Amino acid sequence: METVLRPVIVVGASVFLTVLIGWSTDVLLRKADEGHPETPLWGRLRRARVPYQLVLCAALLRGSYDQAKLFQEHRVGVGRTLTLVLIGAAAWLVIRIAAAVVETTYTRYARAHHDPARVRRVRTQVTLIVRVVSAIVGVVAVAAMLLTFPAMRAAGASLLASAGVLGIVAGVAAQSTLANMFAGLQIAFGDMVRLGDTVVVDGEWGTVEEITLTFLTVRTWDERRITMPVSYFTSKPFENWSRGTPQMTGIVYWHLDHSAPMDAMREKLRDILRECPAWDGRAYGLVVTDSTPNTIQVRALVTAKDADDIWTVRVAVREQMISWLSAEHPYALPRVNTSDAVLPPYRVPSPDRDTLRKAYEYPRTGRG
Repeated sequence: METVLRPVIVVGASVFLTVLIGWSTDVLLRKADEGHPETPLWGRLRRARVPYQLVLCAALLRGSYDQAKLFQEHRVGVGRTLTLVLIGAAAWLVIRIAAAVVETTYTRYARAHHDPARVRRVRTQVTLIVRVVSAIVGVVAVAAMLLTFPAMRAAGASLLASAGVLGIVAGVAAQSTLANMFAGLQIAFGDMVRLGDTVVVDGEWGTVEEITLTFLTVRTWDERRITMPVSYFTSKPFENWSRGTPQMTGIVYWHLDHSAPMDAMREKLRDILRECPAWDGRAYGLVVTDSTPNTIQVRALVTAKDADDIWTVRVAVREQMISWLSAEHPYALPRVNTSDAVLPPYRVPSPDRDTLRKAYEYPRTGRG
């Protein structure tokens, strides 16, 4: 009877204590979150209740397993399994706590500062910090798991002795990976590119959607994703339209006839921009920038608060100006001449070849 009750009592007590302590901790965190609404830390710490309870359960079972006298023939294997679960759950708990602390810090910073560029920079740094901490904790946890095996401890001396050679080999083999990792840290803390920045890379316009230690994802305007190694952004030039302030200046070109009414077009441009919500009201202008024998090139300059709005302003100005010219001034649109040019009224047309020939032959023939 004792052989049955002992393991039931030990395992049941461990599970009961785990549930009781986990529930009590969750209640305390909930009350702390309700009592301190200015900080989201306590609410985010509640996300770690699953790994927290797993750590408690694994620790209690590992400590009381010898008293349970269950599966004595597999005592070593069961004990090692509980140790591995405890190490893995502890690493999971540390990552969750670190993520909660870092995210809380970012939230407070975002509330205190209203500069979008600085907020995006801190967001990029916070994201990479969480990834670095997760990678370090994961490596340490895996190393701790491996050291629980006697064979790994026995091989420790030989591994340390060959650490120099292995380090050189690993460095050569993982050269590109290490370069990308250091490039990711350089991007995060060097403020080169941030999450949400509008960039132009290899002729593709898009928004930075994700930054990791090894790659960066750009979401294009047509919803495609371009994934590039972060080392690209530290070794090659690229356009960052969000660097400094997000305000932008856009240009719209038209090719028109030489008779285009420039003054009327300037007034129409002003009317179009006043009715366009995306225009920020900073500046506008319309000038002739080039001319050819058949057309002139007209350039309109407009402004907006960011890259998305400048696109909206440009397409609206282009479309409405062409529609207005077609309806009110169709002669201003480019056309191909199929007849002789109209001469000014003070010019006398020159005689053609037949007229000159007849005038030359008349005195010689004597015909009147």
